[in-house]
Amino acid sequence: MGKNVLVIGASGEIGISIAKRLAEDGHQLILHYNQNEERISELRKQLNNNSILTAIQADLSNELEIEKFLSKLVFSVDMIVFASGRAQYGVFHETSKMIMDEMLTLHVKAPWLITKALLPSMLHKKYGKIILISSIWGEVGASYEVIYSTVKGAQNSFVKALAKEVAPSGISVNGISPGFIETKMNHHLSEEEKEILISDIPMNRAGKPDEISHVVSFLLDDRSSYIQGEIIRVTGAW
Repeated sequence: MGKNVLVIGASGEIGISIAKRLAEDGHQLILHYNQNEERISELRKQLNNNSILTAIQADLSNELEIEKFLSKLVFSVDMIVFASGRAQYGVFHETSKMIMDEMLTLHVKAPWLITKALLPSMLHKKYGKIILISSIWGEVGASYEVIYSTVKGAQNSFVKALAKEVAPSGISVNGISPGFIETKMNHHLSEEEKEILISDIPMNRAGKPDEISHVVSFLLDDRSSYIQGEIIRVTGAW
């Protein structure tokens, strides 16, 4: 029987792919989005209505909106997939405090607060699965993306630490670290820049969103329950 899965960031390319795959797996979805209501409407049309329990809009870079979002969660949640986020480009010393605060809230405080709110029920049931979609930059860092690299590194640490704390209660926590995936987050790159980047990837191509959603599906399968506190790289050996 399928579980209730909360997908944070369900309107992005990776989030849409995850939602479609989890619907195929028989799960019921609670979808979060920020601005792309049109994509959520299109997703509703593509999926069986029985697959989507509800969709909730919230800007998770704002703590007040995180609280409002949590107040609208009326369905029980068995699993959480954090797939939301945004890149931030520029030299570190010119980054404003406002951007720093928004990036920290979106990528670190939102997963903290949402997990903190939903964890008690998972602990009571002695069952739950939590996945964070991180980034290769959270492991190795990237110049001109210092803030993004920092918050993704924090996500990786959150995964590893929380996994140790909740594993005895039957809850698994893991992360997925994508490399260069063909999504709108990389649309700022010129074709020449993409070619140079891809030339550094041993598989000689960008990854696809469905290659991330496949790993999500694998980790949410109960047969993967002994995988705990891992950051799985999906990078084409980059």
